[in-house]
Amino acid sequence: MVTFVPLDKTKRKGLIMVNTGDGKGKTTAAMGMAYRAAGNKMKVFVLQFIKGKWKTGEKKIADQLVPNLEIVPMGDGFTWDTKNPEQDKATAMKTWLAGKEKLMSGDYDMMVFDEINYALSYNFLPEEEIIDTFKNKPEKLHIVCTGRNAPQALIDIADLVTEMKCIKHPYKEQGIPAQKGIEF
Repeated sequence: MVTFVPLDKTKRKGLIMVNTGDGKGKTTAAMGMAYRAAGNKMKVFVLQFIKGKWKTGEKKIADQLVPNLEIVPMGDGFTWDTKNPEQDKATAMKTWLAGKEKLMSGDYDMMVFDEINYALSYNFLPEEEIIDTFKNKPEKLHIVCTGRNAPQALIDIADLVTEMKCIKHPYKEQGIPAQKGIEF
């Protein structure tokens, strides 16, 4: 039986949150948290592991919220776009090292590691290092990780895990391509 112990509501505890699953909405939910935090004058950093040159709606609006919200896309696209696993590994590591530096700086209230779960599930990043870094994060820092196939080790250390489940998708059922304002 789990015993609920009320916490001091004046003390903030940084949470580790994971949005995973095959359904749509993992990044969208993380961005909702990022915008909510920025609206509360918290400093938020979003690091995108897959998105690179894409002109996304979340990046366009976030640029208007600087300095409270900063999005840095560092990816090269999905592996099926690049067709170069070695390049993908190098990009993922470069992105992780940039994120790790920001994470350990103590300058942020929330960090979103968008699509990091893909990089972990493809073994582009050393899972043990990421888990150890997250375990030793600054105490008040909230971390949000997105992407399909979150590794069990990440799920185990997370405070909140949400699995998005696909019931129906316009591309799968009708062949409708990604729509501006919905997917990007």
